[in-house]
Amino acid sequence: MLPRILPLLAGLLPFIAMTGAFWIGVAYETLPACNPYLDGCSSISATGRKPPGSFLFRAIMLPYAAVLVFLWFYAVQWLQTLDATLRRSTSLSITIAGIVGALALVLYMTFLGTKLPIYEFMRRTGIYFAFLGTGLAQLFISVALVRISAAVPEFRLGGKARAMLGLSLSLIGLGILNIVLRRILDDTDQIENRIEWISALVMQIHFVVMYLVWRATGLDVSVRIRKPRVG
Repeated sequence: MLPRILPLLAGLLPFIAMTGAFWIGVAYETLPACNPYLDGCSSISATGRKPPGSFLFRAIMLPYAAVLVFLWFYAVQWLQTLDATLRRSTSLSITIAGIVGALALVLYMTFLGTKLPIYEFMRRTGIYFAFLGTGLAQLFISVALVRISAAVPEFRLGGKARAMLGLSLSLIGLGILNIVLRRILDDTDQIENRIEWISALVMQIHFVVMYLVWRATGLDVSVRIRKPRVG
């Protein structure tokens, strides 16, 4: 039962961390009172830099990275169970991209709040690769699931698979939009903050839909032992 709820945890934990830390910052007047999704008045990183909200942010986001590692492991096993002909390249792509994203998140959390240039570089590298790795892993799963859903119509996964693919593509679109706007506009801080918050929300929704798919397929995990030889 526990592995089945991993996507739900992956969808809810960062939302609780970011939203909770933000409103704690607002309550303690360390962050402006606004809607970050619409106003872009604060970055996600700001919620994790300023105490006391930063305590909640760090306490949730570091275990969240561990949740992601287990999630990608079970996701590959699940896809291979649905489709015995799943390409090895697909399995490796999901695993590598997902683990890179999780490790990058740990790197980001480690250097969050530091001010030296090298630490700032490590923090920015961490958050970019966290989004990139996780987003790519979600995309690879979505593409594979769209194909598999046609082969296993009894589960009725087509709608959810297409929704996951749409969310993954919209995440890529937001990333491209952010790059374009940074090149053509002088002051993009608020725009970049909005895109960052919305991208995180899209990623979280993708995980929630993934949880619904896992539940629809009745994903379960069993524990086995090797019996010792007698004699």
